[in-house]
Amino acid sequence: MDNQFIFQYSWDILPKKWVHKMKRSEHGNRFYTNTDYLFPLLCFLKWHTHTRVQVLIDICGVDYPSRKRRFEVVYNLLSTRYNSRIRVQTSADEVTRISSVVSLFPSAGWWEREVWDMFGLSFINHPDLRRILTDYGFEGHPLRKDFPLSGYVEVRYDDPEKRVVSEPIEMTQEFRYFDFASPWEQRSDG
Repeated sequence: MDNQFIFQYSWDILPKKWVHKMKRSEHGNRFYTNTDYLFPLLCFLKWHTHTRVQVLIDICGVDYPSRKRRFEVVYNLLSTRYNSRIRVQTSADEVTRISSVVSLFPSAGWWEREVWDMFGLSFINHPDLRRILTDYGFEGHPLRKDFPLSGYVEVRYDDPEKRVVSEPIEMTQEFRYFDFASPWEQRSDG
């Protein structure tokens, strides 16, 4: 069975309310689903005889601030039996909670923690949803487009005090005079 057959077969057999759009391309086949049907769709892809998607490669988040449901969560899957890749995408906003897939794919625990840490998207029934890449006292979610480039606080080691100090970022810049005249171009007065 080739990749296109598995993809088309899945599209034909799945309930249409589970998958509202599919897209084929040379970069991979994609199913677009609602967060309510994400878990059943992934169960189908994992356990159906003609799909057998056994490997969750990764889960990643994307922030599109201009959209109503600004976050997109992407599940990259692999069927080793059929040498096939499928991507499942769903959209969410700040308050939508997404079903955890740790019970299907144990490696999802790390990926879901990363998405929560970087984007602030919450996963229902996750066994250990806490920060994984940022510090425990970190405020905010750094991969959101509305997060400031410099952050909110500066964390540094203070040698005289022999401890780590957190201070609010101060964005002042002292006045600098720029002389735009080139030293190689001399003015001739006469």
